[in-house]
Amino acid sequence: MSIIFAIPVLLSIAGFILASRKARRSGAASEARLHSLPKYHGYLAVLLVLVPSLTLIVAWLLLEPAVLNAYIRTLLPSSVTDGLSPSRLSLIVGEVRQAAVGITFGEPSAAVLAAAERFKSAATLSRWILAALLLLIGAGAIAWVLSRVRVRFQARNNAERILRWLLIGCATVSILATAGIFFSLVFEGFRFFAVVSPIEFFFGTKWDPQIAIRADQVGSTGAFGAVPIFVGTFVIATTAMIVALPVGLFAAIYMSEFAPRSIRGLVKPLIEVLAGIPTIVYGFFAVLVVSPAIRGAGEVVGVSVSPTAAIVPGLVMGVMLIPFISSLTDDALNAVPQSLRDGSFGLGANKAETVTRVVLPAALPGIVGGVLLASSRAIGETMIVVMAAGLTANLSANPLEGVTTVTVQIVSLLTGDTEFDSPKTLAAFGLGLTLFIATLGLNLIALQVVKHFREQYD
Repeated sequence: MSIIFAIPVLLSIAGFILASRKARRSGAASEARLHSLPKYHGYLAVLLVLVPSLTLIVAWLLLEPAVLNAYIRTLLPSSVTDGLSPSRLSLIVGEVRQAAVGITFGEPSAAVLAAAERFKSAATLSRWILAALLLLIGAGAIAWVLSRVRVRFQARNNAERILRWLLIGCATVSILATAGIFFSLVFEGFRFFAVVSPIEFFFGTKWDPQIAIRADQVGSTGAFGAVPIFVGTFVIATTAMIVALPVGLFAAIYMSEFAPRSIRGLVKPLIEVLAGIPTIVYGFFAVLVVSPAIRGAGEVVGVSVSPTAAIVPGLVMGVMLIPFISSLTDDALNAVPQSLRDGSFGLGANKAETVTRVVLPAALPGIVGGVLLASSRAIGETMIVVMAAGLTANLSANPLEGVTTVTVQIVSLLTGDTEFDSPKTLAAFGLGLTLFIATLGLNLIALQVVKHFREQYD
């Protein structure tokens, strides 16, 4: 597999060197100036090699498994495949694939071993064909660029045109991915709301989706009132913001306005290290350290604290959000021009008055936008609350009691064997649609706040 990606990379490097050298020689041999610098001829060769090659690799790797699986089915004798269900046939195809790489369970049949050998040869041939096509595409692109290198050849314009369409394609993919997620949630969410009343879901106070599979079993109807889940999500997210907002905001103000350059260079990377810690590590920290510490402190003062108290994931999530708010606030403060600070000092204001009355009001749109984005991040956090929050939907605003969240319930509903015609499983899509709309709304509000109150400084 590595050679497949190495081929276009090596060819693009060779194309850059050859095209830029030939352009340099053409410019030296002619009295007229080159339309484009030699490096742009090299960039054009790189783009014409990499873009088609990587597109082919992605398409090939997406289509190859389906083609090879169909080929495996043709290799299996009819005595093996006759009368098999699609799921059983897929298991046999998987057994052939595993046997081809030397992984077997028990003693495979002779038909499976024979199909595995032929499949292995076909897979090897497929990769050789792909490598040959990549060499052909790369060599053809380099030859085309070298044949066009002249004094008036508009290499820069062509390279920029390719880059523009490449950026448009990337933006289109991101938009289509977002639209696909949204419409899939809407489709499955509507299936859920066709079974469960939206009034019960958004205003009901009892959540118990553990319904039976058959109508004659006990508990054949469930309760889908999601208010306790929304309240639990709000309590944990609010606790996280109570921790993250003052710490992140004051840390950014200190580093941007008061800290010496040496301290800023040391403290800012240390704070941003928190953003690089995986959320599962935060979850372990919450379960193994924070939860026992809070329960122990509660016992000392005579307060009962639940093992899955909302304050535990809230505190840990707040620590995780500190670099998020700090970084966005720092960027907003640094965007305020120095001329405003100098004007305030010229009018007799001290450092603290300048920060509180000039810098912070000027940076307020960016700060508010960052806070709203951090809030949407807190609402949508999964791993920390899955590990530290509870599974029981408890309608309580007390952070010392156990609550559950939207993400916890989505994980629990979709874990294990699932049947997507069941209201229990479809409830996960109703929760997911609600969460998606909530976080999207906060992001849109943040963007509108920044857009409406943004000051343009020269």
